[in-house]
Amino acid sequence: MGPYVDSVTYDEVLPERASVVVIGGGIIGTSAAFTLASRGISVVLCEKGHIAGEQSSRNWGWVRQAGRDFREMPLIVESLRLWRGLDRQIGAETGFRECGVLYVGETEDDERNFSNWMEMASPYQIGARMVRGVEMEALMPGSSQKFRCGMHVPTDGCAEPQKAAPAIARAAQEKGATILGHCAVRGLEKTAGRVSAVVTERGRIACDAVILAGGAWSGLFCASLGIRLPQLKVLSSVMRTAPVENGPEPCTWMGEIGYRKRRDGGYTIAHGSGHVTPIVPDSFRYLREFWPNIKREGMAGIRPRFNALSRFEFTTPRRWSLDRPSPFEQVRVLDPKPNKRLNDSAMETMRKLYPAFRDVPVVQEWGGYIDVTPDIVPYIGAAEDLPGLVVATGFSGHGFGIGPGAGRLAADIAMNETPFVDPTDFRLTRFSDGSPIVLGAEL
Repeated sequence: MGPYVDSVTYDEVLPERASVVVIGGGIIGTSAAFTLASRGISVVLCEKGHIAGEQSSRNWGWVRQAGRDFREMPLIVESLRLWRGLDRQIGAETGFRECGVLYVGETEDDERNFSNWMEMASPYQIGARMVRGVEMEALMPGSSQKFRCGMHVPTDGCAEPQKAAPAIARAAQEKGATILGHCAVRGLEKTAGRVSAVVTERGRIACDAVILAGGAWSGLFCASLGIRLPQLKVLSSVMRTAPVENGPEPCTWMGEIGYRKRRDGGYTIAHGSGHVTPIVPDSFRYLREFWPNIKREGMAGIRPRFNALSRFEFTTPRRWSLDRPSPFEQVRVLDPKPNKRLNDSAMETMRKLYPAFRDVPVVQEWGGYIDVTPDIVPYIGAAEDLPGLVVATGFSGHGFGIGPGAGRLAADIAMNETPFVDPTDFRLTRFSDGSPIVLGAEL
Protein backbone atom coordinates (compact mmCIF):
# COMPACT_ATOMS: atom_id res chain seq x y z
CA MET A 1 0.00 0.00 0.00
CA GLY A 2 1.39 3.37 -1.00
CA PRO A 3 1.58 6.36 1.34
CA TYR A 4 -1.55 8.31 2.26
CA VAL A 5 -2.14 11.15 -0.23
CA ASP A 6 -4.09 14.34 0.44
CA SER A 7 -7.52 14.18 -1.14
CA VAL A 8 -8.92 16.08 -4.11
CA THR A 9 -12.65 16.54 -4.74
CA TYR A 10 -13.08 15.61 -8.38
CA ASP A 11 -15.38 17.29 -10.85
CA GLU A 12 -18.35 15.16 -11.84
CA VAL A 13 -19.34 16.53 -15.26
CA LEU A 14 -17.34 15.51 -18.32
CA PRO A 15 -16.92 18.61 -20.51
CA GLU A 16 -17.72 18.27 -24.20
CA ARG A 17 -14.70 20.34 -25.16
CA ALA A 18 -11.48 21.92 -23.83
CA SER A 19 -8.52 23.65 -25.41
CA VAL A 20 -6.12 21.17 -23.77
CA VAL A 21 -6.59 17.78 -22.13
CA VAL A 22 -3.87 16.63 -19.72
CA ILE A 23 -3.49 12.88 -19.24
CA GLY A 24 -2.05 12.01 -15.84
CA GLY A 25 -2.49 13.52 -12.38
CA GLY A 26 1.06 13.51 -11.05
CA ILE A 27 3.28 16.50 -10.34
CA ILE A 28 3.89 17.15 -14.06
CA GLY A 29 0.26 16.88 -15.14
CA THR A 30 -1.13 18.98 -12.30
CA SER A 31 1.55 21.64 -12.86
CA ALA A 32 0.68 21.79 -16.57
CA ALA A 33 -3.03 22.09 -15.77
CA PHE A 34 -2.38 24.84 -13.23
CA THR A 35 -0.19 26.76 -15.68
CA LEU A 36 -2.83 26.59 -18.41
CA ALA A 37 -5.74 27.48 -16.13
CA SER A 38 -3.78 30.43 -14.73
CA ARG A 39 -3.51 31.74 -18.30
CA GLY A 40 -7.26 31.50 -18.79
CA ILE A 41 -7.02 28.46 -21.09
CA SER A 42 -9.72 25.81 -20.76
CA VAL A 43 -8.12 22.58 -19.55
CA VAL A 44 -9.32 19.17 -18.41
CA LEU A 45 -7.07 16.79 -16.47
CA CYS A 46 -7.94 13.08 -16.67
CA GLU A 47 -6.47 10.69 -14.11
CA LYS A 48 -7.27 6.97 -14.32
CA GLY A 49 -6.79 6.50 -10.56
CA HIS A 50 -6.33 9.33 -8.09
CA ILE A 51 -4.13 12.41 -8.06
CA ALA A 52 -0.51 11.56 -7.15
CA GLY A 53 -1.41 7.90 -6.79
CA GLU A 54 1.84 6.63 -8.23
CA GLN A 55 5.40 7.95 -8.26
CA SER A 56 4.48 11.58 -7.54
CA SER A 57 3.57 10.54 -3.99
CA ARG A 58 6.10 7.70 -3.64
CA ASN A 59 9.36 9.52 -4.39
CA TRP A 60 11.94 10.77 -1.88
CA GLY A 61 10.64 14.36 -1.88
CA TRP A 62 13.91 15.98 -2.93
CA VAL A 63 13.92 19.27 -4.86
CA ARG A 64 17.52 19.30 -5.99
CA GLN A 65 19.86 20.94 -8.41
CA ALA A 66 22.74 18.87 -7.02
CA GLY A 67 23.90 16.08 -9.31
CA ARG A 68 21.66 17.06 -12.23
CA ASP A 69 22.65 16.32 -15.78
CA PHE A 70 23.85 19.42 -17.62
CA ARG A 71 20.83 19.24 -19.93
CA GLU A 72 18.44 19.57 -16.99
CA MET A 73 20.18 22.49 -15.30
CA PRO A 74 18.26 25.39 -16.93
CA LEU A 75 14.95 23.67 -16.20
CA ILE A 76 15.70 22.75 -12.57
CA VAL A 77 16.96 26.26 -11.80
CA GLU A 78 13.66 27.69 -13.06
CA SER A 79 11.67 24.93 -11.38
CA LEU A 80 13.28 25.66 -8.02
CA ARG A 81 12.40 29.32 -8.48
CA LEU A 82 8.79 28.23 -8.98
CA TRP A 83 8.90 26.00 -5.89
CA ARG A 84 10.03 28.92 -3.72
CA GLY A 85 6.87 30.89 -4.53
CA LEU A 86 4.50 27.98 -5.09
CA ASP A 87 2.74 27.88 -1.70
CA ARG A 88 1.95 31.57 -1.99
CA GLN A 89 0.82 31.23 -5.59
CA ILE A 90 -1.55 28.31 -5.01
CA GLY A 91 -2.66 29.35 -1.53
CA ALA A 92 -1.82 25.96 -0.01
CA GLU A 93 1.07 24.05 1.52
CA THR A 94 3.32 21.74 -0.47
CA GLY A 95 5.76 21.33 2.42
CA PHE A 96 8.57 23.00 0.44
CA ARG A 97 11.57 24.27 2.38
CA GLU A 98 15.20 25.02 1.62
CA CYS A 99 17.11 22.45 3.65
CA GLY A 100 20.08 21.91 1.34
CA VAL A 101 21.28 18.74 -0.35
CA LEU A 102 24.49 16.94 0.59
CA TYR A 103 26.33 14.34 -1.50
CA VAL A 104 28.82 12.43 0.64
CA GLY A 105 32.22 11.48 -0.79
CA GLU A 106 34.42 8.66 0.46
CA THR A 107 37.06 8.35 -2.29
CA GLU A 108 39.28 10.43 -4.55
CA ASP A 109 36.98 9.53 -7.44
CA ASP A 110 34.00 10.92 -5.52
CA GLU A 111 35.84 14.15 -4.87
CA ARG A 112 36.91 14.40 -8.50
CA ASN A 113 33.33 13.83 -9.69
CA PHE A 114 32.04 16.50 -7.31
CA SER A 115 34.63 18.98 -8.56
CA ASN A 116 33.79 18.28 -12.19
CA TRP A 117 30.08 18.67 -11.53
CA MET A 118 30.54 21.96 -9.66
CA GLU A 119 32.61 23.30 -12.56
CA MET A 120 29.79 22.42 -14.96
CA ALA A 121 27.18 24.03 -12.67
CA SER A 122 29.20 27.16 -11.85
CA PRO A 123 27.51 29.39 -14.51
CA TYR A 124 24.17 28.83 -12.73
CA GLN A 125 25.48 30.26 -9.43
CA ILE A 126 23.58 27.82 -7.22
CA GLY A 127 26.06 28.03 -4.33
CA ALA A 128 27.46 24.49 -4.63
CA ARG A 129 30.59 24.02 -2.52
CA MET A 130 32.91 21.34 -1.22
CA VAL A 131 32.75 20.76 2.53
CA ARG A 132 35.07 18.86 4.88
CA GLY A 133 35.86 18.33 8.52
CA VAL A 134 33.86 20.47 10.93
CA GLU A 135 31.49 21.61 8.19
CA MET A 136 30.69 18.00 7.28
CA GLU A 137 30.13 17.14 10.93
CA ALA A 138 27.69 20.04 11.29
CA LEU A 139 25.68 18.75 8.31
CA MET A 140 25.66 15.20 9.70
CA PRO A 141 25.19 15.71 13.47
CA GLY A 142 25.55 12.54 15.51
CA SER A 143 27.17 10.57 12.68
CA SER A 144 29.35 7.67 13.82
CA GLN A 145 31.61 8.05 10.78
CA LYS A 146 33.84 10.71 9.30
CA PHE A 147 33.99 11.16 5.56
CA ARG A 148 36.51 12.50 3.08
CA CYS A 149 34.34 15.32 1.74
CA GLY A 150 30.89 16.37 0.69
CA MET A 151 29.27 18.41 -2.05
CA HIS A 152 26.72 20.73 -0.46
CA VAL A 153 24.11 22.81 -2.30
CA PRO A 154 22.46 24.93 0.42
CA THR A 155 19.89 26.43 -1.98
CA ASP A 156 18.32 23.02 -2.68
CA GLY A 157 15.30 21.82 -0.76
CA CYS A 158 12.52 19.32 -0.36
CA ALA A 159 8.72 19.14 -0.29
CA GLU A 160 6.09 16.62 0.77
CA PRO A 161 5.14 14.32 -2.13
CA GLN A 162 1.81 13.35 -0.57
CA LYS A 163 0.77 17.02 -0.43
CA ALA A 164 2.26 18.77 -3.45
CA ALA A 165 0.40 17.45 -6.51
CA PRO A 166 -3.01 17.41 -4.74
CA ALA A 167 -2.50 21.03 -3.63
CA ILE A 168 -1.58 22.06 -7.18
CA ALA A 169 -4.61 20.20 -8.58
CA ARG A 170 -6.98 21.99 -6.20
CA ALA A 171 -5.42 25.32 -7.15
CA ALA A 172 -5.92 24.49 -10.85
CA GLN A 173 -9.60 23.82 -10.12
CA GLU A 174 -9.90 27.22 -8.47
CA LYS A 175 -8.50 28.75 -11.66
CA GLY A 176 -11.14 26.95 -13.76
CA ALA A 177 -9.56 23.61 -14.64
CA THR A 178 -11.70 20.47 -14.61
CA ILE A 179 -10.07 17.63 -12.64
CA LEU A 180 -11.49 14.16 -13.33
CA GLY A 181 -10.51 11.19 -11.18
CA HIS A 182 -11.13 7.54 -12.09
CA CYS A 183 -11.38 8.64 -15.70
CA ALA A 184 -8.94 6.75 -17.91
CA VAL A 185 -8.15 8.06 -21.38
CA ARG A 186 -8.34 5.11 -23.76
CA GLY A 187 -6.95 6.87 -26.81
CA LEU A 188 -7.07 9.82 -29.18
CA GLU A 189 -9.13 10.81 -32.19
CA LYS A 190 -7.54 12.56 -35.16
CA THR A 191 -8.93 14.92 -37.76
CA ALA A 192 -6.84 15.84 -40.81
CA GLY A 193 -3.83 14.14 -39.22
CA ARG A 194 -3.84 15.99 -35.90
CA VAL A 195 -5.33 15.42 -32.46
CA SER A 196 -8.97 16.45 -32.26
CA ALA A 197 -10.31 14.63 -29.17
CA VAL A 198 -9.57 12.22 -26.36
CA VAL A 199 -11.75 9.18 -25.78
CA THR A 200 -12.19 8.42 -22.08
CA GLU A 201 -14.00 5.59 -20.35
CA ARG A 202 -16.75 8.12 -19.60
CA GLY A 203 -17.01 9.67 -23.05
CA ARG A 204 -15.34 11.92 -25.59
CA ILE A 205 -13.73 15.34 -25.02
CA ALA A 206 -12.97 17.42 -28.11
CA CYS A 207 -9.72 19.38 -27.82
CA ASP A 208 -6.98 21.19 -29.70
CA ALA A 209 -4.03 19.67 -27.86
CA VAL A 210 -3.16 16.87 -25.45
CA ILE A 211 -0.37 16.72 -22.87
CA LEU A 212 0.57 13.14 -22.02
CA ALA A 213 2.07 13.10 -18.53
CA GLY A 214 1.35 9.47 -17.72
CA GLY A 215 4.63 8.55 -16.04
CA ALA A 216 5.25 4.81 -16.16
CA TRP A 217 2.18 4.35 -18.41
CA SER A 218 3.26 6.80 -21.11
CA GLY A 219 5.19 4.24 -23.17
CA LEU A 220 2.16 1.97 -23.53
CA PHE A 221 -0.09 4.90 -24.43
CA CYS A 222 2.38 6.03 -27.10
CA ALA A 223 2.66 2.47 -28.44
CA SER A 224 -1.12 2.39 -28.93
CA LEU A 225 -0.69 5.43 -31.19
CA GLY A 226 2.18 3.90 -33.16
CA ILE A 227 4.75 6.18 -31.49
CA ARG A 228 8.04 4.54 -30.49
CA LEU A 229 9.14 5.92 -27.11
CA PRO A 230 12.07 4.09 -25.48
CA GLN A 231 11.20 3.97 -21.79
CA LEU A 232 11.35 1.34 -19.06
CA LYS A 233 10.09 1.02 -15.49
CA VAL A 234 12.36 0.68 -12.47
CA LEU A 235 11.10 -0.34 -9.04
CA SER A 236 12.12 2.00 -6.23
CA SER A 237 11.63 0.89 -2.60
CA VAL A 238 11.18 3.48 0.14
CA MET A 239 10.28 3.68 3.83
CA ARG A 240 9.51 6.28 6.47
CA THR A 241 10.30 6.31 10.17
CA ALA A 242 8.73 7.70 13.30
CA PRO A 243 10.00 11.15 14.38
CA VAL A 244 13.66 11.48 15.41
CA GLU A 245 14.99 14.23 17.65
CA ASN A 246 18.02 16.26 16.56
CA GLY A 247 18.43 14.39 13.28
CA PRO A 248 20.28 15.75 10.22
CA GLU A 249 18.55 18.52 8.26
CA PRO A 250 19.92 18.29 4.68
CA CYS A 251 18.69 15.73 2.19
CA THR A 252 21.71 13.43 1.99
CA TRP A 253 22.92 10.80 -0.45
CA MET A 254 25.72 8.27 -0.34
CA GLY A 255 26.13 4.91 -2.01
CA GLU A 256 24.15 2.88 0.50
CA ILE A 257 21.43 5.32 1.57
CA GLY A 258 19.50 8.42 0.70
CA TYR A 259 17.47 10.17 3.38
CA ARG A 260 15.26 13.22 3.91
CA LYS A 261 13.81 14.76 7.04
CA ARG A 262 10.05 14.94 6.73
CA ARG A 263 7.85 17.74 7.97
CA ASP A 264 6.44 15.38 10.65
CA GLY A 265 9.94 14.86 12.10
CA GLY A 266 10.35 11.36 10.70
CA TYR A 267 12.65 10.43 7.82
CA THR A 268 12.12 9.09 4.33
CA ILE A 269 14.90 6.56 3.73
CA ALA A 270 15.87 4.41 0.75
CA HIS A 271 18.85 2.50 -0.57
CA GLY A 272 21.11 5.00 -2.31
CA SER A 273 21.40 2.99 -5.50
CA GLY A 274 18.92 0.20 -4.94
CA HIS A 275 16.50 -0.39 -7.79
CA VAL A 276 15.00 -3.47 -9.42
CA THR A 277 14.29 -3.54 -13.17
CA PRO A 278 11.38 -5.78 -14.22
CA ILE A 279 11.97 -7.82 -17.37
CA VAL A 280 9.19 -6.88 -19.80
CA PRO A 281 8.75 -6.93 -23.61
CA ASP A 282 10.12 -3.38 -23.82
CA SER A 283 13.35 -4.62 -22.22
CA PHE A 284 14.09 -6.38 -25.52
CA ARG A 285 12.33 -3.89 -27.77
CA TYR A 286 14.52 -1.01 -26.54
CA LEU A 287 17.69 -2.95 -25.78
CA ARG A 288 19.75 -1.01 -28.34
CA GLU A 289 18.94 2.35 -26.76
CA PHE A 290 19.46 1.14 -23.18
CA TRP A 291 22.62 -0.86 -23.88
CA PRO A 292 25.10 1.97 -23.08
CA ASN A 293 23.45 2.44 -19.68
CA ILE A 294 23.43 -1.31 -19.01
CA LYS A 295 27.17 -1.42 -19.74
CA ARG A 296 27.84 1.49 -17.39
CA GLU A 297 25.69 0.21 -14.52
CA GLY A 298 26.36 -3.53 -14.91
CA MET A 299 23.81 -6.23 -14.17
CA ALA A 300 24.30 -5.80 -10.40
CA GLY A 301 23.23 -2.17 -10.73
CA ILE A 302 20.28 -2.96 -13.01
CA ARG A 303 18.99 -5.94 -10.95
CA PRO A 304 16.73 -7.45 -13.67
CA ARG A 305 13.86 -9.55 -12.32
CA PHE A 306 10.69 -11.29 -13.45
CA ASN A 307 7.86 -10.09 -11.23
CA ALA A 308 4.14 -9.26 -11.26
CA LEU A 309 4.68 -6.36 -13.67
CA SER A 310 6.50 -8.73 -16.05
CA ARG A 311 3.48 -11.03 -16.14
CA PHE A 312 1.12 -8.11 -16.71
CA GLU A 313 3.10 -6.57 -19.56
CA PHE A 314 3.75 -9.87 -21.36
CA THR A 315 -0.03 -10.40 -21.53
CA THR A 316 -1.11 -6.80 -22.24
CA PRO A 317 -1.91 -5.76 -25.84
CA ARG A 318 -0.36 -2.64 -27.36
CA ARG A 319 -3.51 -1.75 -29.31
CA TRP A 320 -7.19 -1.90 -28.29
CA SER A 321 -10.61 -0.71 -29.37
CA LEU A 322 -11.61 2.64 -27.89
CA ASP A 323 -15.15 1.44 -27.19
CA ARG A 324 -13.93 -1.26 -24.78
CA PRO A 325 -12.01 -1.15 -21.46
CA SER A 326 -8.30 -0.44 -21.86
CA PRO A 327 -5.29 -1.63 -19.82
CA PHE A 328 -5.47 1.69 -17.96
CA GLU A 329 -8.77 0.58 -16.46
CA GLN A 330 -7.48 -2.88 -15.67
CA VAL A 331 -4.83 -1.46 -13.31
CA ARG A 332 -5.81 1.92 -11.86
CA VAL A 333 -2.73 2.39 -9.69
CA LEU A 334 0.66 0.69 -9.88
CA ASP A 335 1.20 -0.33 -6.26
CA PRO A 336 4.12 -2.78 -6.21
CA LYS A 337 5.52 -4.40 -3.11
CA PRO A 338 8.81 -2.84 -1.99
CA ASN A 339 12.01 -4.85 -2.10
CA LYS A 340 12.37 -5.81 1.56
CA ARG A 341 16.03 -6.72 1.27
CA LEU A 342 17.01 -3.30 -0.08
CA ASN A 343 14.93 -1.48 2.53
CA ASP A 344 16.38 -3.56 5.36
CA SER A 345 19.89 -2.91 4.08
CA ALA A 346 19.27 0.84 3.93
CA MET A 347 17.83 0.92 7.44
CA GLU A 348 20.73 -1.09 8.82
CA THR A 349 23.15 1.39 7.24
CA MET A 350 21.19 4.34 8.66
CA ARG A 351 21.24 2.88 12.17
CA LYS A 352 24.98 2.23 12.02
CA LEU A 353 25.60 5.74 10.72
CA TYR A 354 23.31 7.46 13.23
CA PRO A 355 22.96 5.77 16.63
CA ALA A 356 19.90 7.97 17.29
CA PHE A 357 18.01 5.80 14.78
CA ARG A 358 18.73 2.46 16.46
CA ASP A 359 15.41 2.24 18.28
CA VAL A 360 13.32 4.28 15.86
CA PRO A 361 10.61 2.16 14.21
CA VAL A 362 9.87 2.04 10.50
CA VAL A 363 6.27 3.22 10.18
CA GLN A 364 5.63 2.32 6.55
CA GLU A 365 7.32 0.87 3.47
CA TRP A 366 6.23 1.15 -0.15
CA GLY A 367 7.32 0.63 -3.73
CA GLY A 368 6.87 2.76 -6.83
CA TYR A 369 7.71 2.52 -10.52
CA ILE A 370 10.01 5.18 -11.96
CA ASP A 371 9.75 5.95 -15.70
CA VAL A 372 13.30 5.78 -17.06
CA THR A 373 14.82 6.82 -20.40
CA PRO A 374 18.03 5.44 -21.95
CA ASP A 375 20.00 8.62 -21.15
CA ILE A 376 18.27 9.36 -17.79
CA VAL A 377 16.93 12.63 -19.21
CA PRO A 378 13.17 13.25 -19.69
CA TYR A 379 11.09 13.61 -22.80
CA ILE A 380 9.33 16.97 -22.99
CA GLY A 381 8.22 17.83 -26.49
CA ALA A 382 5.79 17.59 -29.35
CA ALA A 383 5.21 14.28 -31.11
CA GLU A 384 6.38 14.99 -34.65
CA ASP A 385 4.14 12.35 -36.23
CA LEU A 386 1.00 13.46 -34.39
CA PRO A 387 0.47 17.25 -34.27
CA GLY A 388 -1.35 18.37 -31.16
CA LEU A 389 0.25 15.76 -28.87
CA VAL A 390 2.88 16.86 -26.32
CA VAL A 391 4.66 14.20 -24.26
CA ALA A 392 6.19 14.90 -20.83
CA THR A 393 7.51 11.68 -19.33
CA GLY A 394 10.64 9.63 -18.59
CA PHE A 395 11.78 11.76 -15.66
CA SER A 396 14.01 8.93 -14.42
CA GLY A 397 13.54 9.64 -10.71
CA HIS A 398 14.14 13.38 -11.16
CA GLY A 399 10.53 14.40 -11.84
CA PHE A 400 9.28 15.61 -8.46
CA GLY A 401 11.82 18.41 -8.08
CA ILE A 402 11.65 19.43 -11.72
CA GLY A 403 7.86 19.03 -11.87
CA PRO A 404 6.56 22.62 -11.73
CA GLY A 405 8.99 23.71 -14.43
CA ALA A 406 8.37 20.65 -16.60
CA GLY A 407 4.61 21.20 -16.39
CA ARG A 408 5.01 24.81 -17.41
CA LEU A 409 7.30 23.85 -20.30
CA ALA A 410 4.79 21.25 -21.55
CA ALA A 411 2.05 23.90 -21.38
CA ASP A 412 4.19 26.35 -23.39
CA ILE A 413 4.76 23.76 -26.11
CA ALA A 414 1.10 22.71 -26.22
CA MET A 415 -0.02 26.31 -26.75
CA ASN A 416 2.73 27.07 -29.30
CA GLU A 417 4.16 29.75 -27.03
CA THR A 418 7.86 30.51 -26.76
CA PRO A 419 9.20 27.90 -24.29
CA PHE A 420 10.56 29.45 -21.12
CA VAL A 421 13.60 27.16 -21.42
CA ASP A 422 15.01 25.51 -24.55
CA PRO A 423 13.43 22.02 -24.89
CA THR A 424 15.78 20.76 -27.62
CA ASP A 425 17.63 18.31 -25.37
CA PHE A 426 14.31 16.77 -24.29
CA ARG A 427 12.99 16.05 -27.79
CA LEU A 428 11.25 12.73 -28.36
CA THR A 429 13.28 11.94 -31.49
CA ARG A 430 16.77 12.08 -29.99
CA PHE A 431 17.17 8.28 -30.13
CA SER A 432 16.02 8.05 -33.75
CA ASP A 433 17.49 11.14 -35.41
CA GLY A 434 21.08 9.90 -35.51
CA SER A 435 22.19 11.74 -32.37
CA PRO A 436 24.68 9.90 -30.14
CA ILE A 437 23.33 8.59 -26.83
CA VAL A 438 24.83 10.77 -24.11
CA LEU A 439 24.36 9.25 -20.66
CA GLY A 440 23.14 11.37 -17.77
CA ALA A 441 25.27 12.40 -14.79
CA GLU A 442 26.63 9.62 -12.56
CA LEU A 443 26.21 11.60 -9.33
